[in-house]
Amino acid sequence: MTGVFGAVADMYDDVRPGYPPDIADAVLDYHGGVPGEVVELGAGTGKGTAVLARLGAPLTCVEPDPRMAAVLGSRFPQARVHLGTFEQWAPPAGGVPLIACAMAWHWLDEATRNQRVRAALAPGGTLAVFGHKYDYADPVHAQAIADALHAADPGTTERTEGWFVEDIAGSGLFVGVEARVFRRHESLSTERYLQLVQTFSPFRRRSPDLQARALAALRSTVDGFGGAVVLDLRTTLALARRPS
Repeated sequence: MTGVFGAVADMYDDVRPGYPPDIADAVLDYHGGVPGEVVELGAGTGKGTAVLARLGAPLTCVEPDPRMAAVLGSRFPQARVHLGTFEQWAPPAGGVPLIACAMAWHWLDEATRNQRVRAALAPGGTLAVFGHKYDYADPVHAQAIADALHAADPGTTERTEGWFVEDIAGSGLFVGVEARVFRRHESLSTERYLQLVQTFSPFRRRSPDLQARALAALRSTVDGFGGAVVLDLRTTLALARRPS
């Protein structure tokens, strides 16, 4: 995770969509009130932190990239920022009442993430994981963009929507697993859309040649729509509890 986004930390913070504030209400309702502490894993520049700050609890943000953490710290000076990975972070004795993760669950070690989170939670503590599914309001636009990306890079793939709900439930380590979905549309100009694409990890991991080809194909496609595209953002929130 370290280094994937740091080079575009400011762009990431500027162009990545935030999360619905209703997520905070849903978390408070599920947890049963304001938790004594919240720990956010893979906090990035604070897109999820903005929602978690609404919970009104002391907040620790775990973030391994120093450039992302610098933006995070400037945006949320009230939060304690731990520079390092989740695997390097040591939870306090007795565990944490609430652990959250926004759009970063896939960055945690697949073989151990559920076990580590369960161990880091206090008995009866809450896990809240949320993330966007980036889709398009117009299905014709969605297909054209998919075709453009595939033509530029046939290896382009993506995870299924809300995959982390199944990952958490399938671990068998938590109880009361629930999923809630929030939906909204957001219009982006060609330039803003291309900036957004440049903050996605599959894009950033491609060679400079593939990146240039993908951006050129997407520019031509979105310009063909009239210079704008409307995102259909579907945000899934997974909630679970460590058994008491």
